[in-house]
Amino acid sequence: MPDAVHLGSGKVRELFELDDDRLLLVASDRISTFDVVLPTEIPDKGRVLTGLSGFWFARTRGIVANHLLELRDDGRSTEARRLAMLPIECVVRGYLAGSGWKDYQATGEVCGHRLPPGLRESDRLPAPIFTPATKAQEGHDENIDRARAAELVGDDLLGEVERISLDLYRFASDHTAARGIVIADTKFELGLDADGTLTLGDEALTPDSSRFWPADEYAPGRGQPSFDKQYVRDYCESLGWNKTPPGPELPADVVDGTRARYVEAFERLTGIPFENYLADPTVVLA
Repeated sequence: MPDAVHLGSGKVRELFELDDDRLLLVASDRISTFDVVLPTEIPDKGRVLTGLSGFWFARTRGIVANHLLELRDDGRSTEARRLAMLPIECVVRGYLAGSGWKDYQATGEVCGHRLPPGLRESDRLPAPIFTPATKAQEGHDENIDRARAAELVGDDLLGEVERISLDLYRFASDHTAARGIVIADTKFELGLDADGTLTLGDEALTPDSSRFWPADEYAPGRGQPSFDKQYVRDYCESLGWNKTPPGPELPADVVDGTRARYVEAFERLTGIPFENYLADPTVVLA
């Protein structure tokens, strides 16, 4: 990209500098599982992540400012304001799943929240909870309690972060419930802009940052089908792969099934045919 300087690569995104104030985030079609980027890509995955993030950014400005400046015509590139990102992941859980379920089984708590006894995997929590995590450069993020998060960002700022994160989760959950989708949990990334204003960045409420479950298949007491990497995880598990690099190649049926799940999530959440987004990415901003 002649107008941009490459700053770095993540598991999914490439990061470029446009100028002192603007960045360009390009979402690739790479997919990772068990923290390993696989050699096989999922066509249009990056466009789904970019389009869904744009959709949510446009609808949550009343809750919190965000970094979005423009969606480019390729449907996978976001021009964004540069932020000083906070050193925590802002996770909200409405249901008991993933690492939260594991923590609860071990201690009866999730990130310092004491939960009622006798909850089952995938049970809905009495109320959504804010469960921050550290940002790991390699490997898994680490769940932390509120006191540790306050040490990292300050108690006053953390209070605002918690309020915004819970408000975003409640807003999105109401929207998705009407479309037959449960948000079990989700992760937000917040930072400070040049004026010190808390701002939502990175991606928001996508299948990569959230656990989306089809409501008509929800049944507590077990793991749930989800609109994300389920096909990929199941396939990789079936191989007996040791979950260290290099990852396995994916067969065509797994690629097709995963793409279909991502596209279905996009269409159900936005109400917009994916083909319309490919033709004009700005349709998600209306």
